[in-house]
Amino acid sequence: MNKRNISKTFLTCCLLFALSLSASAQQQLPSKGDVLKVMRLGNDYFMNKWPDPGKSIVTNKERPSNIWTRGVYYEGLMELYRIEKDKKKKKAYYNYAVDWGEKHHWGLAGGIQTRNADNHCAGQTYIDLYLIDKKENRISDIKASIDLMVKSDKADDWWWIDALQMAMPVFTRLGVLYNDPSYFRKMHDLYEYSKTQHGGKGLWNDADKLWWRDKDFVPPYKEPNGEDCYWSRGNGWVVAALIRTLDMLPKSDPHYNEYMQDYKDMLAALLPLQREDGLWNVSLHDAGHFGGKEISGTSLFIYGMAYGVNKGLIDKSVYLPVITKAWNAIVKDAVHPNGFLGYVQGTGKEPKDGQPVSYTSRPDFEDYGLGCLLLAGSEIYKIKR
Repeated sequence: MNKRNISKTFLTCCLLFALSLSASAQQQLPSKGDVLKVMRLGNDYFMNKWPDPGKSIVTNKERPSNIWTRGVYYEGLMELYRIEKDKKKKKAYYNYAVDWGEKHHWGLAGGIQTRNADNHCAGQTYIDLYLIDKKENRISDIKASIDLMVKSDKADDWWWIDALQMAMPVFTRLGVLYNDPSYFRKMHDLYEYSKTQHGGKGLWNDADKLWWRDKDFVPPYKEPNGEDCYWSRGNGWVVAALIRTLDMLPKSDPHYNEYMQDYKDMLAALLPLQREDGLWNVSLHDAGHFGGKEISGTSLFIYGMAYGVNKGLIDKSVYLPVITKAWNAIVKDAVHPNGFLGYVQGTGKEPKDGQPVSYTSRPDFEDYGLGCLLLAGSEIYKIKR
């Protein structure tokens, strides 16, 4: 190829690249109505599929429907409830959540004695429903269970990072509700163990500003490309935990600034890891390890970023294009006409679990993926247009 053709080819490539960047930059955040339409579509699909919220979940075995997967869905449903303007729909969402609590007698999987954060997840919605209608039976079990933890010296319960999202907002809500900082102190003891002690030196890598899922992934464990293993949804759980804690935690709490800094550091670390299509890979530092579209981790990242924009915690000019690109990709690539969500990785703890992930694949549990989407949508809805 002669120099003239090489130069022409180079200029053509530059032009195409510039056009690509321009198209990306011109993406618009959908209207509030369009965001709400997507949220309603997904939620209607789920409520129609599960008309009885107390019905057991059967996959490889039978489980009660107050486990963490369903608890995450109800976190999302409560956020949809808060932004819903249609009174009939709003009432239906509330009744569906109350029916769920009543079918389980406002109890926890594992009972009051449980220290497992997954079992505490339902408590977030129980407390939110109590704040709407102060019936003591709605929170008696979750309070009793957390009180046992507060009174205990044991602090190594949260040995996997998912636990932070499942339980930190419960401690925060109870501390605020009862004006009792002992809940906040115990929460930080548990958080600090996960962050700095579990697995030897903790699950937080201060160099990369991301979290290893549990001690099994602390170095010398490596991904196939030699990088550390940072699981997308696992880090998404931490983002959600931090904002759901910061949203209610008094700023006077001695650890408020630590949580805030960890949150901001994580978001900054996620920026360069976004895929060209707007989503994030299941393995954040190894795009070749089960690389591909996945929306549960992506939804949680959107949730955290959109919350930060709405609260003025992060730079809107930096994060809004990232949020817009990610949300538009989910709506375009993952939401089926009937409300079913594709590209949701099934339960597990690392990139290889729940594979293959595709537009038509069904995860072992459909509820938490929708919950993540509803959380993301609730904050997208609040962004000023």
